[in-house]
Amino acid sequence: MFKKIKNKNIIAEKVKDTKAPDNSCLSKALEDNIAKFKDLFRDDDTFIIRQFANRDTEIKCCIAYIADMIDKALVNDNIIKPMILCASLGDKADTTDKIMSNVLMSNEVEKSDSVEQITQSIMRGDTVLFIDGFKEAVIISTVGWQTRQPSEPEAERVLRGPREGFTESLNMNLTMIRRRLSTHNLKFKYRYLGKESNTKICLCYIEGIVNRQILDELNRRLDTIDIDGITGSGTIVELIKDAPYCPFKTIGGTERPDVASGKLLEGHIAIVVDGTPFVLTVPFIFIEYFQSSEDYYIDFYYSSINRLLRIFSFILTISSPAIYIAMTTFHQEMIPTTFIRSITAARQGVPFPTFIEMLVLLLAFELLRETGIRMPSSVGTAISVVGGLVLGSAAVEARIVSAPVVIVVALTAITGLTTPKLKGPEILIRFSLLMLSSLLGLYGYIFGIIGLLILLYQLRSFGIPYMMALTKFSKDNLKDTVIRVSWKQIKYRPKFMAPYNRVRNNPGGKRQ
Repeated sequence: MFKKIKNKNIIAEKVKDTKAPDNSCLSKALEDNIAKFKDLFRDDDTFIIRQFANRDTEIKCCIAYIADMIDKALVNDNIIKPMILCASLGDKADTTDKIMSNVLMSNEVEKSDSVEQITQSIMRGDTVLFIDGFKEAVIISTVGWQTRQPSEPEAERVLRGPREGFTESLNMNLTMIRRRLSTHNLKFKYRYLGKESNTKICLCYIEGIVNRQILDELNRRLDTIDIDGITGSGTIVELIKDAPYCPFKTIGGTERPDVASGKLLEGHIAIVVDGTPFVLTVPFIFIEYFQSSEDYYIDFYYSSINRLLRIFSFILTISSPAIYIAMTTFHQEMIPTTFIRSITAARQGVPFPTFIEMLVLLLAFELLRETGIRMPSSVGTAISVVGGLVLGSAAVEARIVSAPVVIVVALTAITGLTTPKLKGPEILIRFSLLMLSSLLGLYGYIFGIIGLLILLYQLRSFGIPYMMALTKFSKDNLKDTVIRVSWKQIKYRPKFMAPYNRVRNNPGGKRQ
């Protein structure tokens, strides 16, 4: 019996001895650490390891980095040269701390023994210093890849105002926001999303103004993201938006630093994603579709007129085809006699019903618009203009479509261009109303509008009513919605966005 117990103990000791080593931490042996990271980055020719030794003490060291992601001059002058020439580098227990404080000439250094943290630092453009005999490595910030210089966003051009836009560099984007909001209450919180991509994002908000409930809800939704890679801000939008299948977006976005800064001052939260110039803002309500950054750089009278024109254009672009179909097909008695005679004369010889005419021309317009976007700017403009003129005139002369339908489609196209942010919802709503009107006339159009209003009024963006400007009739809430009043009159922030610090000239952040 004792012999069996002894044999079991021997077997248990052998199993314990053959247990795999802990690969989550570094080893004191430099060669083991080099072998470990060469194995992690095997078949990756961009991973570089440079070995060297101190001139006096001959302490062996090495640095690891990714080629073309570092500033080579910074690495040579601030890491390799000081380490080789340092005369006071001794074999002591505090050598790592001594190197960080007395040898390395960098403003961002930290030590770590975590293989995962070191690996992520290398892939983000940092350089890692390994020292023989020490279990901790030193992570030095040496990011040095090329970035695009700020330029004016093509989709958000303005006649007045700043000409710079966000770039693909996260740090540069945060700097542009910081330059506009020089306050210690502006907070930046980093997060990493994606199991494989480890995409770095930053949550930006102003402490004392932000609604903490919205911030907590945003963090909760980001915690639920379980995906292998985040390639852009659009992926995050689809994963955290309130209504995944709704055509209207509940998360805003901009490429302009001045717009993002203005949203932060109203209590919004900005999400800056590394590698994309498109900054997300939450929450997002319906009236923001019709607001432009230029509204705040011109006189408030003109900006109010422009907003009213955008709202009217939205109504016109979704309603014109449906109302024309309903009136000419089901309700001819509502059209003046002279007008109906002109329409009837124009339709002489046209072989297709009015609905088919309208549907074909709308699809042709969408095809031309999409082609113009995908082509180079000079060629795309020519294709859109020439293609529309040639196809429209040729179709009318060939009696394939009637001239009034061409006019209605042209009006629909022009009014749709005034609200480019609503391009997707406009297309879906326009065709839905067109189908309903072709079946039920004006009743179908009215039913479609009622369904659209029900959808908009029940929609929420991080708990904020989507139609907040039209559900809460407050004098303060309406001053910067459908119209914009003078800055002297815009004293309060929206109540739902900033419930605890509503006064715009309240620097202390006291509750109001």
